[in-house]
Amino acid sequence: MPKLSNNNEVQQLANLELLARQVVEGFVTGLHQSPFHGFSVEFAEHRLYNNGESVKNIDWKLLARTDKLFVKQYEEETNLRSYLLLDTSSSMNYPDKGFSKLQFSVYAIAALMHLFKKQRDAFGLCLFSDKVDWLSRARSTSAHLYYLFAQLEKMYSQPRANTSTDIAGVLHHIAEDVHQRSMIIIFSDMLENGMDQQKLDAMFAAVQHLKHNKHEIIIFNVADRQKEIEFNFTNQPYHFVDLESGEELRVHPNEIKAGYLTALNTWRHQLQLKCAQYRIDLIDADIHDGFNNVLKSYLIKRNKMA
Repeated sequence: MPKLSNNNEVQQLANLELLARQVVEGFVTGLHQSPFHGFSVEFAEHRLYNNGESVKNIDWKLLARTDKLFVKQYEEETNLRSYLLLDTSSSMNYPDKGFSKLQFSVYAIAALMHLFKKQRDAFGLCLFSDKVDWLSRARSTSAHLYYLFAQLEKMYSQPRANTSTDIAGVLHHIAEDVHQRSMIIIFSDMLENGMDQQKLDAMFAAVQHLKHNKHEIIIFNVADRQKEIEFNFTNQPYHFVDLESGEELRVHPNEIKAGYLTALNTWRHQLQLKCAQYRIDLIDADIHDGFNNVLKSYLIKRNKMA
């Protein structure tokens, strides 16, 4: 098993399905070897036999190994639907050299989809920028998994330029379109149009729409922590370009670092407070930290919904 947090090794794995399988299998192996047993990733394939029900689906081989009666589960027994919302706006293309926020999100979503398939849970995909650009239904078949992988591979190889973000409009669209209670999982850098307070209020009005329809929400706040959150640049002239507006700035980083960090930390604090108010899981996802935290955060949330 390669160390998949190494970005060079990740990028060499062109096959999205192979990478997703390796990420999940490595995560599951580590989970089984750890002392943390708060949840299992095997429950979707078997469940304990209930006295009085039909014996036709009992797994007799598992009985021989465990001395317990387990029943095999099938796709129609799924009890959770998830929709993965991927922000494809231009700011997600940062950094433009190496492993971008968009590429990290594509791999993380692929890994989650592989885990959903393993658990027989239904899943759908939404690609959005300033509107919903593409939305699938939630299904749990292998054909559906490969179909969504193909959509993700297109986004990975052909990132979009000159696109802004309208998360509020997108969430209202999802709330109107998805009628069955689902887990809504958002991958975005949450840097919508200059961190405007009105945009934040509009976004959480849309979140309230989702919550009214009984959906649960996880936000993976994707960032290059060292550059975007800590603003660690060497003190030499830089040419900064806003990937969404095209606005340019030539400056020494030390001249603007204090102001930038104040504005960003204020925005992040407001975002955290709003998420806490609406009981939304807000997870920082550093593109250099690998995918285990994404998978673990999802499983913890899923078990709360079970």
